[in-house]
Amino acid sequence: MSFIVAIDGPAAAGKGTISKAVAAHFGFAHLDTGLLYRAVGAKTLLGQDAVFAARALDPVDLEDDTLRTPEVAQAASQVAVVPAVRQALVDFQRSFAARDGGAVLDGRDIGTVICPDADAKLFVTASAACRADRRYQELAGKGLAISPEQVLADVVARDKRDSERATAPLMSADDAIVIDTSDLSIAQAVATAIAAVKAKRQP
Repeated sequence: MSFIVAIDGPAAAGKGTISKAVAAHFGFAHLDTGLLYRAVGAKTLLGQDAVFAARALDPVDLEDDTLRTPEVAQAASQVAVVPAVRQALVDFQRSFAARDGGAVLDGRDIGTVICPDADAKLFVTASAACRADRRYQELAGKGLAISPEQVLADVVARDKRDSERATAPLMSADDAIVIDTSDLSIAQAVATAIAAVKAKRQP
């Protein structure tokens, strides 16, 4: 029996951490759908056509350690506005979501486009300043030379592009539970999400 948890939100809001924790708690499979677009974006940086890269995507491509760089993040956001790229990745995501045993998918349009009938929908967000600080700490910890100002600019630019794109813009589903993590610890955010999903699983 399938149970689908859709978790959406902007970059660095904490949805990845929350999604992994929710999946682990309930024993569900987890898919970071952003990695699909990052993998395609990474291939375009190597000169491949975005649509070709999306259609030829292999699960092993999601294991590339370079997918978390700022350059790949921007490339991912750019290819995500291409309708043919999105269509090529939709079937992969829906097939994953329908698997027996439950699935957690996190991304930008899971609850609105990919799985509009998901059993539980969460929208994880935080202020741009808070998210930029988190991303800066993460990147600096990896030794990447980047300024806090540049990270904030990147976050703001990505938010604008993701929310204003014509195809599947970033937005909260009408029936999603909104979790603002700006002032929450990781433990608090995870507990809030687990409680929300648990409530949806009650008969």
